[in-house]
Amino acid sequence: MTTALQVDTDPAEVGFDPGRLDRIDRRLARWVDERRIPGFLVTVARHGRLVHVGRAGHRDVEAGLPVETDTRWRIYSMTKPVTSVAAMMLYEEGAFELSDPIATWLPEFADTRVYVAGSALKPVTAPQTEPIRVWHLLTHTSGLTYGFHNAHPVDAMYRAAGHEWGTPAGADSAEVCRQWAAIPLVFQPGSEWNYGVSTDVLGRLVEVLSGQPLDEFFEQRIFTPLGMRDTSFGLREEDDPESLARLYTAVPGQPGGAPTGYAPLDTMGAGALRKPAFLSGGGGLVSTAGDYLRFVELLRRGGAHDGGRLLGPRTIAHMTRNHLPGNADLETFGRPLFAETPLRGVGFGLGFSMVIDPPRYGVVASAGDYSWGGAASTAFYVDPVEDVTVGFYTQLLPSSTLPIRNHLRQLVNQALVD
Repeated sequence: MTTALQVDTDPAEVGFDPGRLDRIDRRLARWVDERRIPGFLVTVARHGRLVHVGRAGHRDVEAGLPVETDTRWRIYSMTKPVTSVAAMMLYEEGAFELSDPIATWLPEFADTRVYVAGSALKPVTAPQTEPIRVWHLLTHTSGLTYGFHNAHPVDAMYRAAGHEWGTPAGADSAEVCRQWAAIPLVFQPGSEWNYGVSTDVLGRLVEVLSGQPLDEFFEQRIFTPLGMRDTSFGLREEDDPESLARLYTAVPGQPGGAPTGYAPLDTMGAGALRKPAFLSGGGGLVSTAGDYLRFVELLRRGGAHDGGRLLGPRTIAHMTRNHLPGNADLETFGRPLFAETPLRGVGFGLGFSMVIDPPRYGVVASAGDYSWGGAASTAFYVDPVEDVTVGFYTQLLPSSTLPIRNHLRQLVNQALVD
């Protein structure tokens, strides 16, 4: 592997107390010692300078392989911001307007019905009163869902069609979108927020608009310019399989109690060992902490990187402001799903969540702090007020097992002393 990940600045020079920064590793290492997570890697940067890299534990516990700075991680839904950036690059070229119906390019969604009542086997549906528009995909207000939610009859319909934690074998993005379009929406587009396959459909839209498979667009337009040499849809032929962290799932404890440990989840984890048929814009990438730091720093810098610019700063600003109607938060406008962080005080933009009311959020944070995470408990956030970026990597499903994202903010912010 080739992406270096080394501290390049004395933390005190950019307003961090080094002793307080060490609290991050001590707290996270307790989770390793308690067998709550197998291992971790955390990065903290300010003003574009990397001031802290912490790691402990194993990328593969059973094989005794430690977490390394160049370990590859399944970043799952941290793929979504990459796809959102890709789409907005095409937006800046005039390929579409945010208000355009997606059926202009994906006609299978023109007649998708909307669930009204009934069961998964006998749903009552109605026509769309509002078409799915591009901004509905970016904001997760399309009415699309995930099969693994287990919260709605439409979720069950996804599972019955082979869409739970994966997609039917051999189906590419075009076929997968046709299958989703044949299942009712959970609600009328634009009327609610629901986390689902919206960004996967957005990835298909990028393919149609650009005339390229999603992996080629990412590689040519994002990864190569940013120097993200170790990020791809699954491992490549030349990659060492041992570089990929093993995937684990939390072992339930007593009812209502904390998990008692973790166990390998190799059947699901094996999907990342090679390039899949379906290039999931919502969750298909593997990456390293160093690579993803380059992407997050692109966001912090308003779309600029050392070699040029991928997006304009006003586009990034538009993506990272709350787009929910009336400046509502996710608790008010969203559906009551599992959550890694509180939904109160948190809005959603074009590919990111953001803190809109820190006191209501209940965690020390800046207004406008934006972020996202992945199903295996990876996470990142950008604090534009403090000019800080943070990344966290482990491989534990589900991501709601531990309040990692809250701990990251409180531990990082307590170390800022300028």
